[in-house]
Amino acid sequence: MTDSARYPVPATRHRIEQVIDRSRFLCTIERVRTTEDAQAFIKEMNAEFPDATHNCWAYVVGTPGSTDRIGMSDDGEPHGTAGRPMLTVLSHCGIGEIAAVVTRYYGGIKLGTGGLVKAYGGAVQEALATLATVERVDTVTVTFAVGYGQIGAVQQLLPTVDAELLEQQFETDAQFTVRLPRSQYPLLTTAIQNLMRGSAVFHLTESTP
Repeated sequence: MTDSARYPVPATRHRIEQVIDRSRFLCTIERVRTTEDAQAFIKEMNAEFPDATHNCWAYVVGTPGSTDRIGMSDDGEPHGTAGRPMLTVLSHCGIGEIAAVVTRYYGGIKLGTGGLVKAYGGAVQEALATLATVERVDTVTVTFAVGYGQIGAVQQLLPTVDAELLEQQFETDAQFTVRLPRSQYPLLTTAIQNLMRGSAVFHLTESTP
């Protein structure tokens, strides 16, 4: 099962090109955090390749293999020969927040239904083979205060919960603002409450990568 807080996503836009029976196929991969991002990316590709025979696409928004927010289009190719095989590849690639547009320039030789399925799905597979990814981590930003006597304990605690110190202020007490993985947040709050004997107050701000 995929960890919903951590999973790979495309690091940057990536494109490959293939020629199959004189037809030119370009596959462009992009990270999309929302369906609006996906539609904007597709629109951008249509504008970049307005003279293409087809600009077929598919996307999976969310965790790898998620079916909540998906989309696909054959863009004029025979039904089920482009968008569906592209989506199948994306859904099983183990990468989240991902969209692909395969641009085709027809070369004069018909590929047939099976040939099209293989060409469109294969173009996405070829692009994924050289796609750089980064880990997407759900994080939270939290502010809390401790007494001056607990500063050393807090400074030792932060690295153990993968917390990044964003800001600290020293007034009547010592105030810390940190960012850490959402999964580590309960560990942080429990440790700080133990230090403060249950009197700590946390101000939480959700953050996206």
